[in-house]
Amino acid sequence: MRMTERKQFIALGSRLQGIPEVLTLGVKPNFPDYTPAERKLIHEAEFILFPTAGYARFLNTMGKRIFPSLETYLYADEKIMQTTLFYLQHISHPRTRFYYPLHHDDIAKDFAFPFIGKIPRRSSQGRGVFLIPDADSLKKYLSLTRIAYIQEYLPHEKDLRVILINYDPVLAYWRIRSSSNFRANVFQGGSISFDEISPEGIAIAREAARKCRFDDVGMDLIHFHNKWYVIEANMKYGRKGLKMKNLDLKQVIRKKLLAGELIGQDEV
Repeated sequence: MRMTERKQFIALGSRLQGIPEVLTLGVKPNFPDYTPAERKLIHEAEFILFPTAGYARFLNTMGKRIFPSLETYLYADEKIMQTTLFYLQHISHPRTRFYYPLHHDDIAKDFAFPFIGKIPRRSSQGRGVFLIPDADSLKKYLSLTRIAYIQEYLPHEKDLRVILINYDPVLAYWRIRSSSNFRANVFQGGSISFDEISPEGIAIAREAARKCRFDDVGMDLIHFHNKWYVIEANMKYGRKGLKMKNLDLKQVIRKKLLAGELIGQDEV
């Protein structure tokens, strides 16, 4: 029987809890804590949904297909890793360098003020992102992180968020910054607009997601001096834009699952 004909799919994480075609087993840190019947289901499943970061690499090693992809988990909230991947994949990205403590003095030599400093990990929703206008601000930023993630500042009034499921753009919108904040994140006071969304920006986001194998992601882009720049990939993207368009993400994923689109997700 083809997998698309199965009446039930196996998931570990709770993202599809309540979808009738999906049996969610939950995430147990010790694999032996699953019941014998649950362990059998996991071993026999060819395809597992939302394995979580805890199980994605193990299932991938076992040769099982998973959604989201292993890369979606590995690069989540890893700004340094994302930037390196963007460079390797020739994805347009603002000039960015990383500095360990021995080389912190080189930052002001390599970048002219103002520039951006970010906390490399666990800094979602615009937190951990700083506009650094002078040496005192740089000193304060360096007190917060051992590894400095420094990026050129591209002045902008808005950025483009493109949400892609299995590399398919399901929603795109502008995030417009408030007058009191250089960040356009909604969590930081930014607003959302669906007006005049750029097809070119969406196409670039889709191409970048495919190159990076990010199949459940919100890609953020800035248009600066007639060029698009991919800023970062967000695996924990907000839901406000989706709600404004009355899009139920569970149902979007369910539709793709039942259509068989997610099962062949590794063929990019």
